[in-house]
Amino acid sequence: MTTANPTTTTLTGPPALAPLLARGALLSPLKRPRPDADFPRTRLVLPGLRVDLARLAAYERVCGFPTGADALPVTYPHVLGFPSAMRLMSGRDFPLPLLGLVHTSIAVTRYAAMPATAAYELTTYVEGLAPHRRGTEATVATEVRADGEVVWESRSTYLARHGSAKASGPAHGPPAPASGPAPLPTHREWRIAGDVGRRYGAASGDRNPIHLHPLTARLFGFPRAIAHGMWTVARCLAEHGTPDATVVRAEFRAPVLLPGTVSYGAEGGRFELRGDSGRRLHLSGEAGPYPAA
Repeated sequence: MTTANPTTTTLTGPPALAPLLARGALLSPLKRPRPDADFPRTRLVLPGLRVDLARLAAYERVCGFPTGADALPVTYPHVLGFPSAMRLMSGRDFPLPLLGLVHTSIAVTRYAAMPATAAYELTTYVEGLAPHRRGTEATVATEVRADGEVVWESRSTYLARHGSAKASGPAHGPPAPASGPAPLPTHREWRIAGDVGRRYGAASGDRNPIHLHPLTARLFGFPRAIAHGMWTVARCLAEHGTPDATVVRAEFRAPVLLPGTVSYGAEGGRFELRGDSGRRLHLSGEAGPYPAA
């Protein structure tokens, strides 16, 4: 693997997602993923970023957060950083194919409440690649600053499945035992409408075809459209609640078919989303104060 010094590219505005999705789709067949491949060292910096309050309100409504609050929901900075992440992952120098890439986990630290009307600087970069029992996993980092101080940061992992990974390699996000973890106490049952993928896509800009319509989802092997993973974790956190300074971790276990019925379970700082009468674990996570007591 070659090495390269990090470079910084300053953006004048958020990248447009539709062309990036198209570029990533066209380049995907040319990619040969492997964990020791080189990856882009560019840090994308977007200064002077301000939140579109109308889109924020649409996001809050579809995810179940209260609308009109002064502070951003804990998951919303991921939406702000997603176009920059897509610019990196759709590039020719990113070694994993965008088509079929699976968001497997996210870890968020918010150091303070983030006013919706403030100006922010957003930095996004690929932190590295790692072997996974099913292929190669990339970690993409996003940092949000206000007045020069980091107020929010995340690490998301994305998996490209391929057959060359060694079975003995480290398995990030290890599978649950065959019997599965015991369900958490159920607090809510949610009937998810078939248009949630389209509504979340409109609010977030993430219009991946697997989320929009059964016909386009079938092209990628799904019987119906599936909910965005980040919608599932946002919906859980809207119900769970988080302090101003908080740490959140979530693993995406299985897709949620739309329309569908799921149960939200929680105990202490842990939360989960289950389907199929509790037998299928879709999402597991935990949220707590920062720093930990």
